[in-house]
Amino acid sequence: MLIEAALFIIGLILLVKGADLFVGGGSGLAYRFGITPSFIGFTVVAFGTSLPEFVVSVNAAVTGNPGIATGNIIGSNIANIALVLALCGLLNPGALDPHNPMNRGVQRQALFMLLATALFILLAWPGTLTAPIGAVFLIGFLVMLRTLWIKGAEPDQLKKNPKGFLDYLMTAGGIAAVIIGAQLVVTSAVEIALFFGVSAFIIGVTIVAIGTSLPELATSGAAILRGQSGITVGNLLGSNIFNLLFVMGIVSLITNIPIPEQGDLLAMAVFSLAAIPITLGGKRLTRTVSLVVLIGYCIYIGHITGFLQGF
Repeated sequence: MLIEAALFIIGLILLVKGADLFVGGGSGLAYRFGITPSFIGFTVVAFGTSLPEFVVSVNAAVTGNPGIATGNIIGSNIANIALVLALCGLLNPGALDPHNPMNRGVQRQALFMLLATALFILLAWPGTLTAPIGAVFLIGFLVMLRTLWIKGAEPDQLKKNPKGFLDYLMTAGGIAAVIIGAQLVVTSAVEIALFFGVSAFIIGVTIVAIGTSLPELATSGAAILRGQSGITVGNLLGSNIFNLLFVMGIVSLITNIPIPEQGDLLAMAVFSLAAIPITLGGKRLTRTVSLVVLIGYCIYIGHITGFLQGF
């Protein structure tokens, strides 16, 4: 158990440092290629920080643990909004103002996230994800990515303080550190959870989901502190779309994925709607709203783990 605890701490250190490098390189690339920071967050940063979810879910599907794969994706998407975004709102609510120029384009990304969530819930509601459903997810993902790519360029931002090769190096190094750190955190956390006899789905929707969401938390927190709010919002929205359509699309092609609890689908829908005030609405995410969402997440975790049954 001491070894797992040590690996967990090392993983957290790699996540934080990797996130800092990733945000610095990602924002540099945004200006270098004339692309909005929110779109860089939606693509490069979101895909990179979602790689742990992808690796864990595919591995779980291949090894016959679909409960971990399902719980990981549903729990991670809930954590991205109700934990990561809420914490960012508590840190600096002004940076998440939808009228902030750094957040240009997030309204469209938010709409696509809601559409992706609705599509996933609609097709997952019967209780099983099959290969044809996985193909639909992948097609939807490509359509959304293509649309956002066409809308993503902003020529007026081209070459603003570019760092050249250093941006690529920082981005690549950040990705590597985040992935390695996430794997260490998740692996050690799963071993600790199994030691206490927790079920696979609960492990997936709690420990694994929170563990694989740590890259999003680290990169988004670093972006907020650096003033790169566009990367923060784009990262979280893009990560949720990537998880639902790309990751679950691939996993569903590998094997049929059972959906054990429809209540968790509803919880994901409710928490996804919490992103509307900062993306589709006209107001920023206040600390009060952030705190309410965060408390709601704690109640959700307490409910599914049975911690609140005695209250």
